[in-house]
Amino acid sequence: MLIKTYGCAILGIEAITITVEVSIDKGVNFFMVGLPDSAVKESHQRIESALKFLGYKIPGKRIVINLAPADIRKEGSAYDLTIAMGILAASGQIEGGEVDKYIIMGEVSLDGTVHPIKGTLPIAIEARKNGFKGMIVPADNVREAAILEDLEVCGIKNIKEAIDFFNGHSSLEPYKLDTRQAFYSRLNNYEIDFSDVKGQHKIKRALEIAAAGGHNAILIGPPGSGKTMLAKRLPSILPPLNLKEALETTKIHSVAGKMGKNNSLVTVRPFRSPHHTISDAGLVGGGSYPQPGEISLAHNGVLFLDELPEFKRSVLEVMRQPIEQRMITISRARISVDYPASIMLVAAMNPCPCGFYNHPSQECTCEAGKVQKYLNKISGPLLDRIDIHIEVVPVKVRELINYEASENSETIRERVIKARKIQETRFVAYENIFCNAQMSSRILRKVCPLDNTGRTLLKSAINRLNLSARAYDRILKVSRTIADLDNVPAISYEHLSEAIHYRSLDRENWGK
Repeated sequence: MLIKTYGCAILGIEAITITVEVSIDKGVNFFMVGLPDSAVKESHQRIESALKFLGYKIPGKRIVINLAPADIRKEGSAYDLTIAMGILAASGQIEGGEVDKYIIMGEVSLDGTVHPIKGTLPIAIEARKNGFKGMIVPADNVREAAILEDLEVCGIKNIKEAIDFFNGHSSLEPYKLDTRQAFYSRLNNYEIDFSDVKGQHKIKRALEIAAAGGHNAILIGPPGSGKTMLAKRLPSILPPLNLKEALETTKIHSVAGKMGKNNSLVTVRPFRSPHHTISDAGLVGGGSYPQPGEISLAHNGVLFLDELPEFKRSVLEVMRQPIEQRMITISRARISVDYPASIMLVAAMNPCPCGFYNHPSQECTCEAGKVQKYLNKISGPLLDRIDIHIEVVPVKVRELINYEASENSETIRERVIKARKIQETRFVAYENIFCNAQMSSRILRKVCPLDNTGRTLLKSAINRLNLSARAYDRILKVSRTIADLDNVPAISYEHLSEAIHYRSLDRENWGK
């Protein structure tokens, strides 16, 4: 007898329907074809033990299981439940009339317990797109899949629940979730706030500009000056995620297995801070079976690289293309997948190996040339791609012990949102451009015209600082953002001057 059940494979952050064809005939043997990996092949032993534990069995006949399309590699243990239901239906141990109307996925343990899987949200999107009646998934994944409407999502804790459901002995209640309530109830739910930061008003201003325009930034200063503290609070002043961004971000985290059982949506902008020992593949994604890296996990949020010069040079250089294109393509011999990577890059570093170069009260102990050598660990092309360079100085004691409340994140965020709305209106005719940092050179020339005074100032700055053409564009983008925060249509001399000030830590000027 031939029975078909359905599961899904994950390619990048999208799912593709997999048909599990189970044929049971005369003979003795068990065959599984269709490019299964070792984890899929081992499902035979897991399913056999689980069914025996529950009083069922795999028939001692010739069983052929085909995973179609046969040219796509099937990975992981998530097909256990799909294959088990196919075997039971083909052997007549359950009714097979309804099994082809559901996407069925889950890892089965030896006692029949069903464990959670990765990529539930992309699978749910694929199930709805292809007109399936519903999904049967592990109970721990049910909230994540239930955010979609017009799809029955049933969660089970044991394979026996699925068997009883298809035999008509019990019913599975579809999980109901109010998506908008789940989304808006946790929006902007940050535990940290800019009001915690004492002093550092210039740095807060620079980060506000970075948030308003989506600009990359680097903080450079001595140990204990507050670089990490400030960077961690940056997501709290970014505009809140909209529902489309939340779904896209959730898909990435779902594929990477970062969603907990009580989570349905990513409702706050991600903040990822990988250790400086991270590998190239860990940062941009990859591996034998490609997985999203830290850049993609920070999509629609902030990627923070603390102690930037301590990262391997090769790791930093692989970021250059994703920062510009906001997309990562991982290519292998058999497959090529795309991962979104629209991030704000924020980096922090000490000014020199000892950490006290340019310190107002402590003397730098580094030998001659060590400061420039330290900065040279970061390539010029990477620094060029960072719009705002900020020198962080230690907080004065009188500010540190001041108990007056500082400006909170909500107040700053309101200004940022107003500036972003101006940019959304400006770029309404352009596809996939939502903030100033995403402007191409062609669009930049149209929306950032300068008067003669501005052109003279910018020309003088480029010659004096020895900046590249890319740095010229970055200054214009930051100037446009400053003007948007001031709610004025034209870039003035003052806006340009402030933007140029944020390039003062460029490598040609620092450490000399």
